[in-house]
Amino acid sequence: MTGFSTGSTHRTASMRVVNSATCARAVPTQDVSSEQIVQKGSSWRGWASVGAIALGAFVIVMTETLPVGLLPQIADGLGVTLGPAGLIVLVPGFAAAVTAPLFYLGSSSLNRRGLILLLGLTVLVSNAIVALAPNFALVLIARMLFGATLGAYWTVVSPVGPRLVGKASGTRAISIIAAGISGGTVVGLPAGQFLGNLVGWRYTFAIAAAATLLIVIAQKIVLPSIPPPAQRTHLADLGRVISRPATRFGMAAGALAFIGQFTAWTYLTPFLTDHTQLSSGAISVLYVLYGVAGIVGSVIAGSLFNRGVVPSFAGAAIVVAVLVIALALTGTVPWSATVLLVLWGGFWGIVNPGTLVWILHSSPAAAQEAASAVNVTNLQIALALGSGLGAILVSSTTLPTLFGVSGVVILASGVLAAISTRFVRTDPPT
Repeated sequence: MTGFSTGSTHRTASMRVVNSATCARAVPTQDVSSEQIVQKGSSWRGWASVGAIALGAFVIVMTETLPVGLLPQIADGLGVTLGPAGLIVLVPGFAAAVTAPLFYLGSSSLNRRGLILLLGLTVLVSNAIVALAPNFALVLIARMLFGATLGAYWTVVSPVGPRLVGKASGTRAISIIAAGISGGTVVGLPAGQFLGNLVGWRYTFAIAAAATLLIVIAQKIVLPSIPPPAQRTHLADLGRVISRPATRFGMAAGALAFIGQFTAWTYLTPFLTDHTQLSSGAISVLYVLYGVAGIVGSVIAGSLFNRGVVPSFAGAAIVVAVLVIALALTGTVPWSATVLLVLWGGFWGIVNPGTLVWILHSSPAAAQEAASAVNVTNLQIALALGSGLGAILVSSTTLPTLFGVSGVVILASGVLAAISTRFVRTDPPT
């Protein structure tokens, strides 16, 4: 039994009642969402499939972050100012927040392998449209399409990892998929700057489209058929996920962590340029180091979460908060800023997947996709709020103060998570 408790728990087999004209009998059943799709004798294919899904996560996050380093070029190329051009960064998050629960409700009968391939092709189409679009309106529409795909992808793939390798390795599978997020962060920002200067922003998105195609081909080769969950999806499923106190604690802690993170992260480049006095080349190298550290953190997170996801999340969030506050205080020293930023990436690599694993572990096995949809919407809204808070602070105070506020918000997340361990307990779904 998953969720939370303050005392002992009792595990019971779920029952399915089969009615006919002559008899009624109850038999034990297991939701298909918790079954292992790839047989244990072919575990290499299961892990190869997890890797292919992680590559999909990589290209999606790369596509999400790619425009950050290209905004001036895109604005000049399409004849708009930087303000409207910034919408191509913000719009996907709002689209993902809206479409994640809608996609969950509308895709209950579809094979997950086909969905993953279709969503990959949609990312390809979005990147191709941006590369060829003659005006800003079409670019914005393409980014809205990408945002809808982003929400749908996270809703589907997060619960799929444990089904490919078995529930005993499920947490590690989720962490590997999350490592793809860090990998996308590694490539997205510096690639946008480097390729934009080398071949221009349109060819940069064309290259992203080609990379997406290669990943979709790899997924088509290795992914097995992944049947949809046995239960039909209902709007009430989302409500049941949110109604659990353990889930609400996880949503609140995750939202605070993301608000704090993106309050600072959105303005990290001007901080490093104006406050630390680093060159653009040095900043690109730092982004790579940050992302590599994030990958390492995500991989380590799998083992930590097996010992306790909430304490691991709480500890990592508190460390991130201390690092960000220290960066605000000592950010004028290049070597100090470098060390703090790399450590920040490593511990954020634990916090980031922790938000998802917490929500999944606090939800029933039959509602994993509902939990994933709730998590996507929660974090995308938090991301937008964090960017908005950063915009307010950057226009009214100094960058070090902005980073200090960011650290305090993340610290509140870690403290809330630590307090929640007195009231809730999460277990892997059974």
